Parts: sequence; structure tokens; C-alpha cells
Amino acid sequence: MSRRDEVDTRYTQERELSWLKFNERVMEEAWDETVPLFERLKFAAIFTSNLDEFFMIRVGSIGDMALIKEPHVDNKSGLTPAQQLAAVFQAVPPLYRRRDKLFLALEKRLRACNVCNLEWSELDGRERRQVERFFRNSVSPILSPLVVDAHHPFPHLPTKQLNVALSLKRDGKEYLGLVPIPRSLPPFLQLEERGLRYVLTEQVVLTFAHELFDSYSVGARAVVSVTRNADISPEDEDSEAEDDFRQHMKRVLKKRARLAPVRLEYQGELAPGTLLCLRQRLGLDEERVFHSKAPLSLDYVYALEPKLPPESRAALTYPPFTPGWPAGLSQTEPMIPQILRRDALLFYPYHSMEPFLRLVREAASDPDVLSIKITIYRLASKAKLVEYLAAAAENGKDVTVLMELRARFDEQNNIQWAERLEEAGCTLIYGIEGYKVHSKICLITRRDRGRVQCITQIGTGNYNEKTAKLYTDFCLMTASPAIGSDAAAFFQDLSTGNLEGEYRLLLAAPHSLRPTLLSLMDGEIAKGSKGFLFLKMNSITDRVLIDKLAQASQAGVRVLMNVRGICCLRPGVPGLTDHIRVFSIVGRFLEHPRVFVFGTGEDARMYIGSADFMTRNTQRRVEIACPILDPGVRRELAHDIEVLCRDNTKARLIGSDGSLSPIPRPEGEAPVDAQAVFLQEALQEQAETSTVLPPATSESDGFFTWLKKRLGRG
Repeated sequence: MSRRDEVDTRYTQERELSWLKFNERVMEEAWDETVPLFERLKFAAIFTSNLDEFFMIRVGSIGDMALIKEPHVDNKSGLTPAQQLAAVFQAVPPLYRRRDKLFLALEKRLRACNVCNLEWSELDGRERRQVERFFRNSVSPILSPLVVDAHHPFPHLPTKQLNVALSLKRDGKEYLGLVPIPRSLPPFLQLEERGLRYVLTEQVVLTFAHELFDSYSVGARAVVSVTRNADISPEDEDSEAEDDFRQHMKRVLKKRARLAPVRLEYQGELAPGTLLCLRQRLGLDEERVFHSKAPLSLDYVYALEPKLPPESRAALTYPPFTPGWPAGLSQTEPMIPQILRRDALLFYPYHSMEPFLRLVREAASDPDVLSIKITIYRLASKAKLVEYLAAAAENGKDVTVLMELRARFDEQNNIQWAERLEEAGCTLIYGIEGYKVHSKICLITRRDRGRVQCITQIGTGNYNEKTAKLYTDFCLMTASPAIGSDAAAFFQDLSTGNLEGEYRLLLAAPHSLRPTLLSLMDGEIAKGSKGFLFLKMNSITDRVLIDKLAQASQAGVRVLMNVRGICCLRPGVPGLTDHIRVFSIVGRFLEHPRVFVFGTGEDARMYIGSADFMTRNTQRRVEIACPILDPGVRRELAHDIEVLCRDNTKARLIGSDGSLSPIPRPEGEAPVDAQAVFLQEALQEQAETSTVLPPATSESDGFFTWLKKRLGRG
């Protein structure tokens, strides 16, 4: 029997195809007529950038595996890397065609609102003169056109940089002309007319490119872009033991820029000989070449939004929303005494990150605070958190920061922040060899009247003040002595490289997270049809956890899962996973929390954490999950879960074949958009003057009563 025959694929599916289905769901939002028009264009841009990263990371990684002589079979699909790539290259072209159709339709609709992406042929005389001045004064002086011939070798084309490629002829010979478009140029030129009329910079270069090759006859021309493999692991690179890890990471980043091409895209027309030349020079098969009618990069869309006229912005974008404080926290009282009294849960972006930032800021100047310890994976380019940590160190506090320099695509940003923190006197740790530290935990230790107090913050998302306004995430702040004791032990283990620490309450990968999750699932399996699991995460690929969920289903346990992206588990397979229901939500904000609930009612075990059910999270990263103990916070979390589970508007059910379909809505049932509900509740919270929480009630009065009715048990 072959290894492929040994893989049980009855209730699993290939992860890359699952991810492509998720990204197609993102594109659905751009087709949705109920979404404001410019927001739909942004969803098209998100789909495109998602696809870019997919090729850089996943296609690059599988391509590397395909080169290994030892056969590898995926344990969810039973496919070899070559077969996985073949499936990807079959699935992607229809997505390009649908995206192109979408983009053209959106552009047409936006033109009716006087938001116009124009080509040279559409410009009047005045606009043409403006474009020509822009090219001659601002663009042409910094271009470096190149003719590829015996004396001019084919240049290195950085990943996703735009270039103009031209077919050239001279003296009966054919040549390839290339004009790299510097990233220092603005993405578009705004024209001097009312509304928002603009020309993309690559189209300006495309229009005037022939002037750069005046001794040649210029034929077909197009904008081209190369995508390179970006899946480089610093752990696999040679590094001397005494080498500064920051310097090592800088070398790794330089190497990434020159990794092998995995895709060629072009917009416009390329002569067959020019396209063949590009393919041969880049070493790409025909299946890795994609023609696009839409611009090859839609990142310019985000730069357009601030330039929308006010009246257009109101009509074309989501209503503005400013996150506020939760009702249970007072803005006029210091944070530290409030958290010492009771736990608090922030729900981004409906709540602001400000309460947590204020907590750190207070700790930086509180004479009773002894130390601040924190793990950081991603930060915004401007970060108040860094200022407060630096201030704490400068005020004599013991500040320890574990800065993960291997956070993909944020490496350079993290290196710079690490240098800033080190200059301020913070103690910097750069992770653990072979393991990324992905946990989100902060520990503030203070001495009050001779005894030590701990305030612990644990989150499901990064300490990124920008994405906290765009991603949904939970942030728990607690003064629980037991959790604080675990957190202190966790940081001690990190500083000594101990990955096998034992904790009373916290679950930590790679040592205890997966075994404890499996044990908690076994507890529900023992209950049979009375067992229940709710799991919210971004992705599930871990075969061990998938098999345990299938076992739970076969024991009669009801399993309800909210999985945003990759779902290698196929629910609803008769006799195997028919008690598992999986839904995905894509909306205005990116769903990002990880929440795990085992059981129902007041005895339910509730956790939030940083880990998805992916092998990389459970086995190759340092992750943290924390139990929710405070009754008030448990009620809040239970309510949030209930609202998510009632979504019948943005939610999609994942079928037994891996497809996504709208939630059936019985006649007369009101539409529920979970994110819209949370926004409305947040606005109501901000409007209320009272900061008193609702009276304590049994948890079963909320989510679990709804659950029993939904499952037909009430």
C-alpha cells in the first residue's frame, strides 16, 4: 500500500484549495450590492493582495517541497506537492477572470460617481499636458530603461515591483526592453479636475515608454510583475552562535529578495516572443503566467480613499466609527485599581485599545510597579506601546520585551523597534531557536504594602494599534493571582528557553496546548450526545485535532465551529463528521479571535488565546491560551459568541464538499449581521453614561439557552 493510500481523506480536504475558496469568499464581498461601492473596490484589493501572499508563501513552499527527492504526501489530501501545485494552477485562472470582471464593473460604477481611473485615450488636451509634465519632470528622470542583449544581462526583478516590458526591433533583430517603475513614485497622478480623476503611474510609463527607446522600433508593450518565493525560514540559515540575531535577520531579508520566481503577471499585450523570453529568463512554466485586465497591484486603492471628496466619501464608504471604552471601565479613574477590582475584556475594534495602552502608561510611572514583561509579534509603524515601554525602562522599571524578529513581512519593522527599546534600557529577547513566539501576553508586577500583585493581559491579536481598528480580537486584563503566577513562570521559561514549563491555568504551545485541548475534547466525548464544543479560529489544519473532532462527532458531541479561512475539516460527512457545523464570516472587519468553549452552562470551560488549530501553532510556535474565570467576562464572551452564531447575513456554511454557501434563513426570520450588531451595541455603549455592568445572571440565560433551542434540546 502506498503512503497516499494510507491517508484517510474521507473528512479532510487540501488546505490550499480551502484557502482559495476563502479568498473567493472575500471577493464575494466586492460583488455584494449592500456593501458601499468604494468598500467593494477595497475588497477587490484585499483579494488581490491575499492572492499575492498566497503565491509568495504557499506556492513557494510547496514548490520547494516538490524539489525534494524523498516523496512527501499531504496528510489531509493524500496529494504529493506536484499534485497540489497542479490543483492550485487549475483553480486560480477562473479567479483571475472573475476578479477582472468584478474590477471592470466596479470601475464603471465608480465613474458614475466621478471617481475615474483614466487611460491616455480618454484624456482631454489639458489633462494630457498635465500627464506629460508629470512624466517629464517627475518620472522620466528616475527611470532606468534597459535593453536585454549580450552586453546587458537580464536584470533582477524584485517581487511585485511593476515593470513595463516592450518588444523592440533594430537592424532586423528583436530585443526585450524593460523599464522598472521605482517604488518611490506615487501610485497615481491626480488630475486637476473636479471629483477624483486619476491616471495610474504604470500607465503613464506605459504610454511614454517608446520615448525611452528612440533608436528602436517599439511593438507590443505591457506592465509585468514577478512574484518570488518568500517562504524563507531564518532557522534554516547558517548563523554563528555568537552572531547578533538582528544582523542575521537583516541578511535573511536580503536573501528573500532574490528567491526564485513563482509567478509572472502581465497587463496589456505582449508579443509571443517577448513572453517566451520572460518565461525562459525567469524559469517559469506556462501555467505560472497569468494575464490580468485589472492593474497588477491594487494597493493604490487605499491611497485614493483620503482623496475622495467629502460628499463622495459619505456615499461610497462605510459610516465612520471610532472605537470607544467598554461600559465596565471608567475613563476618569486610573486603570490599575479598576483591573485590581475585576477583570475586563476588550473586544476590538468595537472597543478601543486605549484602556490597555493606558494601563501600560500608568505602569511606566507607577512607583509601585517593579517590572513589565511582554511578547511582541507585530507592531504598527507608529506605536504608543513602544513609547510607554521605553518610558518605563527610563523610569527604572525592569522591562523585558521578547521581540519576535521572524514575524513574516514585519521583520524590518520589528528590528527597528527592537533597537529603539534596547536604546531605552529594555532587556530584549529574540525568541527561541526553531520556534516563533506568537503568544500575546503582558505581565505587570507591582508591590503594594509588602505583597506582590500581578496584572496580566492576554490577547488573541497583536499589539498593533492600526490593526486593532480593523481586526476583531479579544483582550483580557486580569489581576488573578493564579494567572499572574503562571504568567511569571511563563516569562521565566521564555528567558531560559524552556518549552516544557507546566502551568496551573495557562495552556502553552508547543508543550501543553494540544494535549490539554485533546483532553478537554475527551471530556466532552465522555458525555456523548450531551457534549458540546464551540471553537472560533482563523484556520484548522492540524490532523491530530481534526481527527479528535471527528471522533467527538461520531460520539454524538455537537461541535459548532467558526473558522474564518482554511478549513481542512469537511463537516457534515455522514457517519464521520455529521454533528459538526462550520461557518465562516467575512465582513467589514477581519475576524481574528481564537476562542475555545468546552461544555455548556456555568460549568463550561472557556478560553481565549493566540493559536489556531494549525500544526505550526500547536507544534512549532510558542502560544498562550487563557481560561476566562470572571463571571462578568464570561457573560460578555458568551453573548459575543451567541451573536456570531446567529449571523445569517455575512456567515457562510462550509459544506461536506468544502464549498461555502449562505446560511438558510427561514421565512420571517430577521437578518442578523454579527459585526453590524456589535457596532450598534458599541455605539449604544458609548452613548450611555452609566458604567455599571448588567446584573449577574446565569450564563445559561444567554448563549447556552439560545444554543439548546438551536440544537433542539430546549
